[in-house]
Amino acid sequence: MRKFLFTIIAALVLICGCTSGESPAITGEVMEFNAAYPSSTRASGQSFEDGDKIGIYISEYEDGKPVPLKASGNFKNNNPAVFDGRKWACNPVIYWGEGTYDVFAYYPYLLPDIVDEMPFNVATNQDEETSGGMSGYEASDFLHAAAKGVTREDGTVKLSFRHIMSNLTINLIKGEDFSGELPYDVTVMVHNTVTDCYIDLATGDVVKNPRARAKTIVARKTGQMKYSAVIVPQMIEYKVPLVEIACSGVSSMIESISNFRSGTQHIINVTLDKNPDKVKIDIGGEVPGGWD
Repeated sequence: MRKFLFTIIAALVLICGCTSGESPAITGEVMEFNAAYPSSTRASGQSFEDGDKIGIYISEYEDGKPVPLKASGNFKNNNPAVFDGRKWACNPVIYWGEGTYDVFAYYPYLLPDIVDEMPFNVATNQDEETSGGMSGYEASDFLHAAAKGVTREDGTVKLSFRHIMSNLTINLIKGEDFSGELPYDVTVMVHNTVTDCYIDLATGDVVKNPRARAKTIVARKTGQMKYSAVIVPQMIEYKVPLVEIACSGVSSMIESISNFRSGTQHIINVTLDKNPDKVKIDIGGEVPGGWD
């Protein structure tokens, strides 16, 4: 009798463990991830760093067909994974099931209520540190990755992250007629861009909020006389002030029509002259893919 009761209790434990809403643990079948940063460098180091956290959504195929990503009810819903400098650790741990899966990941980690039109905004002061320890510049640089149709037999899930925002980099260059050293009290501002947007976490598509008003972004110093800002992809109206370079009480304004494309770095080279009216502006083109 005692043996019979023990068998019933063990069976109930197994049943309860499989109906908690999470996939049952399969011993030795932990789902592991290899996440590649979209650029070889970043503002504070190489690739992903110790302590970085990504969010992972996983949807499971039904009848051999992918199931659209939902805010909840997926195989995994916004499961955090933290990098320890060598590998990614998920908490809770993710175990493989027997099916086929689509994996979606993003950085930095957030707590979204919506997955197809998740609200997001880039920082207006990207040169200051945020409460999370990142600069406003890095916190604004939203990354997205997807691995589709993966199974347990595929082994480690490879996530190739990409920038989905746009980037504007301004290089300050000392002209031949510029006497002395370049000033250090430089502030670079990007005017007339909308900083609010919506992101589809399944596709990585991003659109600006059509009802939001344009704001000014303070760019971050990312190198020697190099300033960068993360910008929501958008078309800037013709003949409006775009970039302002302020130093030693003097400001230079740049007007330009620009189509800030997703995942693209836009470069402006500014050659400074001792006469502020002779500042030379060179639109350096576009670099698709990544930036530092």
